[in-house]
Amino acid sequence: MGRTIPSYRISLMEELKRWKRFQEVLRIDERAIFQDMMDECNRHASAAGAACFPSIADAMFLTILFAHHKALKELQEKIKQLNQPADKAVMPERVDLEQ
Repeated sequence: MGRTIPSYRISLMEELKRWKRFQEVLRIDERAIFQDMMDECNRHASAAGAACFPSIADAMFLTILFAHHKALKELQEKIKQLNQPADKAVMPERVDLEQ
């Protein structure tokens, strides 16, 4: 017996084709940023498919949100490391993102 519903990856490819129209009307310098967001959906397709979301868009939005949060945490960690003095020398004023 065959599948009764398409796999997540097949549904994702169809949705990405629909969203391509939006990418085409973006400014040229913004298209690469949009493509990177869509690439995140592909990178995490296994996790999103296993989550069994009722809507493909829900899974895509969560994947993009996760990628942004992950990048934010990595940047916060880098800032934290930069703010820690390597020795007792006078360091420039600290940047604080934890407000």
